[in-house]
Amino acid sequence: MKFGEILRELIEENDLTQKQVAKDLNIAPSTLGNYIHDSREPDFNTIKMIANYFKVSIDYLMDYRSALADNKSEDELLRIYRLLPLEQQILLIEQGKLLLRLNKSK
Repeated sequence: MKFGEILRELIEENDLTQKQVAKDLNIAPSTLGNYIHDSREPDFNTIKMIANYFKVSIDYLMDYRSALADNKSEDELLRIYRLLPLEQQILLIEQGKLLLRLNKSK
């Protein structure tokens, strides 16, 4: 998936407007639009800002898979986890532990 597609998806998932994201990141709306349309690429500092803003890893944002983390599901799980409130993060961890125990008992 291209950077622009991922960025558009993050904006939509968070129920934001491009204008609001551009304002929050202190970049021109037209610049953000260029990123979304993949007609321009952000510099590294801007990529870090965008990743931090959406609480995703740079790897997720850039759709990068290393040999060690070649599983998009892991990135998706981490992204979802980071979006949850603390109480729900704890619940998600406990559910994962329960699943591990169930799999060990099989």
